[in-house]
Amino acid sequence: MRLDKFLKMSRIIKRRSVANEVADNGRVSANGKIVKASYEVKVGDIMEIQFGDKISKFEILSIPKVEGKNISEIIKLL
Repeated sequence: MRLDKFLKMSRIIKRRSVANEVADNGRVSANGKIVKASYEVKVGDIMEIQFGDKISKFEILSIPKVEGKNISEIIKLL
């Protein structure tokens, strides 16, 4: 699944267009490398997202197949 779609479906970012913008501005990294919105998210990836002065870090536990899945089943905050 594309990074921008994952961020929207997992409810980390509310809109896919915002997720796309955040990723394309270099504020998202996967496993220590900056990634674009088209990055294919994989189980086990360690993601970091910069929101202003804060950095959110989490591990991907599963890829959601249906909207509405509980976020605690999808990511583990680090």
